[in-house]
Amino acid sequence: MKFFISVLFLFVLFSYAAAYDPLDPNGNVTIKWDIVSWTPDGYVAVVTMNNFQMYRHIMSPGWTLGWTWAKKEVIWSMVGAQTTEQGDCSKFKGNIPHCCKKTPTVVDLLPGVPYNQQFTNCCKGGVLAAWGQDPQSAVSAFQISVGSAGTSNKTVKLPKNFTLLGPGPGYTCGPAKVVPSTTFLTPDRRRKTQALMTWNVTCTYSQFLARKNPNCCVSFSSFYNETITPCPTCACGCQNKNNCVKSDSKFLKMVGLNTPRKDNAPLLQCTHHMCPVRVHWHVKLNYKEYWRVKVSITNFNYRMNYTLWSLVVQHPNLNNVTQVFSFDYKPLVPYESINDTGMFYGMKYYNDLLMEAGPVGNVQSEVLLRKDKDTFTFKQGWAFPRKVYFNGDECMLPPPDTYPFLPNSAHQHLSFTSFTFIAAMFFLFVTLW
Repeated sequence: MKFFISVLFLFVLFSYAAAYDPLDPNGNVTIKWDIVSWTPDGYVAVVTMNNFQMYRHIMSPGWTLGWTWAKKEVIWSMVGAQTTEQGDCSKFKGNIPHCCKKTPTVVDLLPGVPYNQQFTNCCKGGVLAAWGQDPQSAVSAFQISVGSAGTSNKTVKLPKNFTLLGPGPGYTCGPAKVVPSTTFLTPDRRRKTQALMTWNVTCTYSQFLARKNPNCCVSFSSFYNETITPCPTCACGCQNKNNCVKSDSKFLKMVGLNTPRKDNAPLLQCTHHMCPVRVHWHVKLNYKEYWRVKVSITNFNYRMNYTLWSLVVQHPNLNNVTQVFSFDYKPLVPYESINDTGMFYGMKYYNDLLMEAGPVGNVQSEVLLRKDKDTFTFKQGWAFPRKVYFNGDECMLPPPDTYPFLPNSAHQHLSFTSFTFIAAMFFLFVTLW
């Protein structure tokens, strides 16, 4: 019995740790159900999905929400979303429900649907921006009319077993919990109304559940060393090694090569790291009071472009960023006493789209940082980041002992130069004397 309890405790502890992100400790997707009216056999509810994750967005083909009804509920109609299957509605005569499945699966509508099918914050193809990047686009909502359900706060049974795909696996949802009813302002903002009943579902993300291998890697270089530290070999796993394409292959000229597949299977360029995305950090210049870094992001997937991409970097000198030249930048301060993490993302309509692999499949920028005389150094790899995340997933860094090092010859050259200067001054003094 003690052994069973110990195993259960470790499992719960590991599950919690896997879903905990130290750089975004409060990040989650919250799904809120607000009952706005009762019907003869159920209720009408507004379902709102808020992405409270600072740097992890839900990209195309978008979110998929599922649950299990507690009783024999049906969905009479939906506005702003739809279920992927209707299910068996053969027992109904006359009006046929939108969905009769015990476990409905709901997706967002695509942009451009008729106006009478739209709802506030709907119809974006399931794409949700990260809260830290674009809060106004981090919300999705739809209206649902539920039948064969309770018709009061006491008889309504909350749905259970919620699931969220964003767009793939990785999210774990907790049980629905009744919370204080949401209040709404009328359009003239002079009157408050209140939901008849509200419950929340919280979903958290775990990279361990999403995939067994990283989705990106990091390489380093510097002005003070000719060595380029590449991404680790097979950093993202080499399971696609037999299906990759060389950069000079004639296969790349085929029509439809860049069309995504239904299973989202990648088509990667052949590399030693076999990662869809590589981030390169180059220590470019050293000034008296500043230093300069060039950041490049390269896409090696021929079937995927990244809209609303984001890059999160942890480095102690990000507490003193002077200028970012071609990206937008926002400091992330999950702990008020520590300011060592920042989010880079593309400028809207300029470089917020990272194109598929090829000549234009990269974005880059430079960052100017002011030195802190108490901590700044080029020794022991200090100038390189501690953690890097692309689109919310942590990238694999090279081993620390392979980082570009500050050559000892620099100190020897400095000593030799000083000795030469002193000797020359001594010779000049003797000559003049």
